[in-house]
Amino acid sequence: MPYIEGTRVNVSKPKIWLLKARKKRLEQGHPWVYATEIERLEGEAQPGDLVDVVNHQGRYLATGYWNPKSQITVRITAYEPIEAMDAAFFRTRLRQCQEHRRRFVPDADCRLVYGEADFLPGLVVDRFNDVLVLQLLTLGIDMRRDALIDALIEVFAPRGIYERSDVSVRLLEGLEERTGVLYGECPQILEIEENGLKLEVDIVEGQKTGYFFDQRENRASIAPLMTGWGGRSGIRMVNRAEAEAGFASVSVSASAADLVPVNSNGKIVAFPYWDGASVLECFAHTGSFTLHACKYGAKKVTCLDVSEHAIETAKRNVERNGFLDRVEFVVADAFEYLRAQVKGLDERKQRGLGGVDTSKKLEGSAGRTWDVVILDPPAFAKTKSAVAGACRGYKDINLQGLKLVNEGGYLVTASCSYHMQPALFLETIQEAATDAGKLLRLVEWRAAGKDHPQLLGVNEGHYLKFAIFEVRSK
Repeated sequence: MPYIEGTRVNVSKPKIWLLKARKKRLEQGHPWVYATEIERLEGEAQPGDLVDVVNHQGRYLATGYWNPKSQITVRITAYEPIEAMDAAFFRTRLRQCQEHRRRFVPDADCRLVYGEADFLPGLVVDRFNDVLVLQLLTLGIDMRRDALIDALIEVFAPRGIYERSDVSVRLLEGLEERTGVLYGECPQILEIEENGLKLEVDIVEGQKTGYFFDQRENRASIAPLMTGWGGRSGIRMVNRAEAEAGFASVSVSASAADLVPVNSNGKIVAFPYWDGASVLECFAHTGSFTLHACKYGAKKVTCLDVSEHAIETAKRNVERNGFLDRVEFVVADAFEYLRAQVKGLDERKQRGLGGVDTSKKLEGSAGRTWDVVILDPPAFAKTKSAVAGACRGYKDINLQGLKLVNEGGYLVTASCSYHMQPALFLETIQEAATDAGKLLRLVEWRAAGKDHPQLLGVNEGHYLKFAIFEVRSK
């Protein structure tokens, strides 16, 4: 077997020759080769076959699987020649995925395989309890499903494997959408654990694979926002004996065990979450941020989603964690709900200034504000052409949300649109803040969690933006 510039190349394997004038993306670690970068195919290859990729001088660069029907014509699977993507190949890759999660992810329930970032392009695998849910997104992976399933069983020993390849990207690969049991037993509803919380996941009807693991660390990051609010309500810690005697005063010498919270009238506050934040979660889906807010001490949480089915699931999740007494559920369009609250707030201010017809009754539910507002919408920009509209959507939702944050409170906001680049997302939020008359102080700036690793130089993997801002009025 000959060598080309020090790298061994199998001369019998078909080769993709790249154009000289192309950008050197592959050399910089990007795992996709587009049709527009290819000069020719040397040898014979069937769609899905492995091919070696060489530059215009014939120097070996990588090996990947080939699909002429896709604009992403080659997806790289190795940076040294390999003969096959068989069960042994998958076992090696899956064990590497397993080791990464063991090191960085405390929960067993997580994303086990994240496509290109785990050097398995076209494959997504999530673990829910003892069932694996996978998406086969490309022809090169789909045609090797049997070897893949054998390797998944050997490495992870699941009770069942369920396929959720009901995604339109498969059509671009010449594949039909598919769902169903691939192995073992796969109950539709499974209970998982995240950051010590119990949640149910519907692997058949739920969005994507059933749950969004990418916000795990981001959900935990709201913990510092959830307490420290009692003082705004006039609650203070005083000596227990004096409070019970009706002479409440602050004692600098008393131990924590001797102190109790009292309100502005000197009465002992019995509610255990008196120091907690009031929280609004919009686009709640199954209530994941609501659960974390309650766990970390929130006083009251409004959990809102447009889907009644999602809210019913959120209710069950809240109940299984014992938080029902602190959560109210709202089925509504988030945009309409926020605008209604802002309108009510404006009307209340006008009434306070006088000169307003007060014969018209003001809706009791309108004009509310919260200490923390959480906005985690679905992707507004799924294509590059949708970016302008997405900017309007993100600006509108953040503008209304900012107006409803109590002074010195926090806006928690996210975007999962890849085409909404980080700088543009921050610029859009800044425009919303300007229009709302608010000053923002960035507290947290985060991306997807450690079970969603990112390859440097592959911008397509940097889709999730997550920010926490302190909100003050100008």
